[in-house]
Amino acid sequence: MSNDVIVEVNGLSFVYDRIRRLIDNLDMEVDRGSLSALIGANGSGKSTLMRLLCGLQAPASGSIKLSGVEIKSMDRAALARRVAYVPQNVPVVFPFTSLEVVLMGRSPHLDGFGVEGPEDLEIATRALEQVGAGHLAGQPVTTLSSGERQLVFVARAITQQPELLLLDEPSGFLDLRHRARLVRTLRGLCNSMGVAVLMVTHDLMLLEPSFDEVFALSHGRIACQGTPSEVLTADVLRETFNVNIHTLREEGKIFVWSEV
Repeated sequence: MSNDVIVEVNGLSFVYDRIRRLIDNLDMEVDRGSLSALIGANGSGKSTLMRLLCGLQAPASGSIKLSGVEIKSMDRAALARRVAYVPQNVPVVFPFTSLEVVLMGRSPHLDGFGVEGPEDLEIATRALEQVGAGHLAGQPVTTLSSGERQLVFVARAITQQPELLLLDEPSGFLDLRHRARLVRTLRGLCNSMGVAVLMVTHDLMLLEPSFDEVFALSHGRIACQGTPSEVLTADVLRETFNVNIHTLREEGKIFVWSEV
């Protein structure tokens, strides 16, 4: 494995309910410091792959290595210090303030007493500001909109200071301004701290030119991978989404639409 590779997946398979093979002998590598996207049709296994990568589900076969170490050999605390994951939907029950929720991201780094200090508070406050949600610090998360909550959960993941950040459709509830800010924030984490970011998204026009690599998932395998310009072609997208798709490139941006 190259020193630039942080995630190495070989022969990964996952079977749902002993019948449906969602991930089928999948191979992939994610580079350290890269901003990568995972695309694919609904039900193609994207969310399952993300849960496998962070150790929340166990594969039927194959291996997942983080910096050359099998993640199944790591205890939960050690893995949480290195990998952060934001799922599509995070249950919100208790009216913690946004800052309190973001501070929870420091838990893997705390000592036995589990009490946050000034440095932890500073890291959490900075993460909220990074995603454009600093003004929400004192508001209970139960009162926030879906988009605002998503920003808070992304800030919590950033507060973990991971080597690998996994995001499952983080921009789904965000308006255009906050989508752009999120991508800038993620790009900054990759460039300044060497964090590897892998993000599931259906927003294909978000990917070029900001993202380094795109993985197209189809039938449980990576059907195509490369730069956005290499993957976001009409032929690849038609195969990936099983629909007649058209693309147009103009001034360094890609526009994608499908026939009704």
